[in-house]
Amino acid sequence: MISTVPIPLLVLNGMSQRHLDQIGQRFDVCHAPTPAQRAQAIAGQGARFRAVLTIGSVGLTAQEIGAMPALELVCVLGAGYENLALDAARARGIALANGAGTNDDCVADHAFGLLIAIVRGMRALDRQCRAGVWRDAIGLPPNVSGKRLGIFGLGTIGRKIARRAAGFDMEIGYHNRSPRADVPHRYFGSLHDLAAWCDVLVCATPGGPATHHRVDAAVLQALGPQGYLVNIARGSVVDTQALAAALRERRIAGAGLDVYESEPAPPQELIHLDNVLLTPHVAGWSPEAVQASVNRFLANAEGYFAGRGVVSPI
Repeated sequence: MISTVPIPLLVLNGMSQRHLDQIGQRFDVCHAPTPAQRAQAIAGQGARFRAVLTIGSVGLTAQEIGAMPALELVCVLGAGYENLALDAARARGIALANGAGTNDDCVADHAFGLLIAIVRGMRALDRQCRAGVWRDAIGLPPNVSGKRLGIFGLGTIGRKIARRAAGFDMEIGYHNRSPRADVPHRYFGSLHDLAAWCDVLVCATPGGPATHHRVDAAVLQALGPQGYLVNIARGSVVDTQALAAALRERRIAGAGLDVYESEPAPPQELIHLDNVLLTPHVAGWSPEAVQASVNRFLANAEGYFAGRGVVSPI
């Protein structure tokens, strides 16, 4: 940093003390991870903050940006920024950056873990084994290898999921707003058509209004009774009520979800169903991934305040 006076930074997301201490070596940190602390910090100290660190699900509102007249930089710790008021920030000329690429491998690993677990029925097999049920009393769980994998959102994470799928000899298709010229995978112009083609549909698309409930009853119907859904994107991408009905009525075979609309509360419509596997939004969490995202924030912030610009702009 050029200045010897630490720059005031407001941190809105939960963070370990070790990482707060690391950031605190270079910034004057105000940590406000709860709604009450956040409101109090902005009301009482908003005029002094020059930078904000947040995450996509926590975001930063236009009203909050307006309450921080000295704000120059907003960084998102991960890749997603669906609840960040981009227009308000850009209208003020505030620099914007995220942590794209810092946890992609971790998310892709987790996505494939969910995929294998739901197709092979690991949750039920574990329960049956503990109860003394031997394999002769259990139906044959399907292969993962050779299945058709549909990826909704072939960004960096989607590509890494596809790379892992290639090791399982899976045929890969995808749906984006437009096809990519630099990939060999089959492009589908609609999510419905992709769901009808694939055996496993993985959601790896950004959240926000453009993708809200894109996986709806019609898409799930197209996926079919032998199809599986994996969501490591955002909970808002999947219509929870439609998914619960499809799972209850066995109109799809199963689902593996790391994200859901009710976060952080568990999805009450799903928790009693035996054909869904849930994890608490940890796909991007590992010691390595979190450290990389903190390092990226520091690189973005130092680049901006040194006049070089941020490393990974939004």
